[in-house]
Amino acid sequence: MNTMRYTLFSFSIFLSVMVLVSCEDFLMKSPESNIDSEEAFENFENFQGFTEELYATIPNFTDHYWESNFNYADDMFSTNDIDYYLVDYFDNGNFWGWQSEHNGWDASWIDNSNGAPQYGGDGQAIELWDNSWYAIRKANLGLANLDKLQGTQIERNLIEGQLRFFRGWYYFQMMQLVGGLPYFSEPIAADATFDFERLSYQALADSIGQDFRAAADLLPTDWDDTEPGSNTSGNNELRINKIMALAYLGKNYLWAASPLMNNGSNENADSYSQEYAQQSADALGELLNLVQSGQTDYELLDFENWRENFRTIAQNYALPGGSERIFTAPYGGPKPGAGGAVWNSVRAYMPAIADNPKNFMPAANYVEYFGMANGLPLDAAGSGYSDSYPWRDRDPRFYKTFIYDGIQIVQGTIDDPALEEHRHANLYTGGSYRFAGGNSPGGSQTGYALLKFINVTFNRWDQGFFNNVHFRVPYLRLAEIYVMYGEAAAVASGSATGTSNTFDWTAAQAVNHVRNRANVPAIDSRYMGNVNDFLGEVRREWAVEFGFEKKRFTNLRRWLLLTDDRYAEKTAIFFERSANHDPDNPRTNEVLNLREEVIVDRNYSQRHYWLPLKRADVNISSSFKQNPGW
Repeated sequence: MNTMRYTLFSFSIFLSVMVLVSCEDFLMKSPESNIDSEEAFENFENFQGFTEELYATIPNFTDHYWESNFNYADDMFSTNDIDYYLVDYFDNGNFWGWQSEHNGWDASWIDNSNGAPQYGGDGQAIELWDNSWYAIRKANLGLANLDKLQGTQIERNLIEGQLRFFRGWYYFQMMQLVGGLPYFSEPIAADATFDFERLSYQALADSIGQDFRAAADLLPTDWDDTEPGSNTSGNNELRINKIMALAYLGKNYLWAASPLMNNGSNENADSYSQEYAQQSADALGELLNLVQSGQTDYELLDFENWRENFRTIAQNYALPGGSERIFTAPYGGPKPGAGGAVWNSVRAYMPAIADNPKNFMPAANYVEYFGMANGLPLDAAGSGYSDSYPWRDRDPRFYKTFIYDGIQIVQGTIDDPALEEHRHANLYTGGSYRFAGGNSPGGSQTGYALLKFINVTFNRWDQGFFNNVHFRVPYLRLAEIYVMYGEAAAVASGSATGTSNTFDWTAAQAVNHVRNRANVPAIDSRYMGNVNDFLGEVRREWAVEFGFEKKRFTNLRRWLLLTDDRYAEKTAIFFERSANHDPDNPRTNEVLNLREEVIVDRNYSQRHYWLPLKRADVNISSSFKQNPGW
């Protein structure tokens, strides 16, 4: 698939908005926002130009700030020793850190104080919170002027479908972090009294569900097949289409079905809403029926190319994802590879001895979700796992996701013979990859490093990160649709063999389709008889297939597991190499005295299931309530 930049239609008319401090400022109409509506909305070219600014507001969380930081749950450990990134704030229970008012480093992709709301200047300031309110108002302004469009019905459908999608999408991004919000379906006048109550999560999900449903009905599966889209044929793949709308329709309803959203912050982690789960399964089934019947170009990447979901190398900075990518941030900010993808992102995952001193390492207990090549969890009877041979016969995704002890990192020449020991990942206790000198930041305190987004050549000697690297994690890819369908269909039917009303695959078939792509066998029969046992394997599949893709924090919250002791800790492993260590066969190496220690224990309570709202927002009116406990 080709990549594109969004400014393909004429766009000389746009809505100017000043950078202000609260959601009210972006929702209320001000004199500065007056535009010539006759010219802006009179024809498809102008109206599409107006609409396309919404694409530029999508935050690219992957390359935000100087090093990428978007995993805040039990998955990632920060090697910094100060509150610097959101993972540092969140590990300390300080969820205020998502706000620029409480984060002096401006390191949050959700909110920061730099740049105009829709444009980040250097690309690092494009954030979520202000952009969401800005985009919602812009979408409402377009919908309010839709009757001015002098064009064909398909042109009107394309405009309305995009506007309704973006209104729903931005609400969905915010509500999964903070819960229910007021729903605005039209621009608010500047002199209106801002006295709007927050809807419940499910009530808001109903409203944006209508937006996503309308968008799915209005939009084509492929813009190239429409007369307006033919003018930009070959450059339409990132434009909002039916598949994207159905994907978020199903995801929205699955989130609404989940225990947190269905029950509030109680502790009944098994209590899904079957009604919302059914709506989710039907929407996702409708999408998968289009995919499996060959009516779209979307398909899973081959496992050999699995990591191209996240980065491309030596492909002229091609946008990652290919046929599996459903929704991602477009090109924007610094030129890919010139500071954005290289210096800010890909260097952050290698231990300091091999490259950069500020790093993020996978927690050892999270690595344990990656089971065995036979498809079983590590602790299952008959799995074959042994603490003496921890890297042997693991799920193939383990080897594509992690740097573990003994694998070769440096492929080329190390000029200084004294540094030759660093050619291989020395992650054993006391090894050179463990610390950057004493206990200082930059080494792997956990015993692992993350390979998923990089190549082993991304080190100070091979310098593979200069090879036209483009790093970008998508918001949504096709594999997630299969797993969400599996979860939703199982909840709705109460069975691993349940289906939807729109697609005849069972819940287990859909999840197994993703596992089989990685040559992992189907879910074992011992987990198929009870729906809760099956959902346990679905949740493990979430952890493995989508590890470190910004999924885990929201998943643990929606499953009401964030405060569970099993997910509050982050651990490290310690071990020695055996005398017969073989550098040429790291997978089969024996280790001695493997033990696991807790290095982070997060003290979370019920209030941590939702992020605190901005004080500037809740102070707008007494009706706009703060989240409990904050």
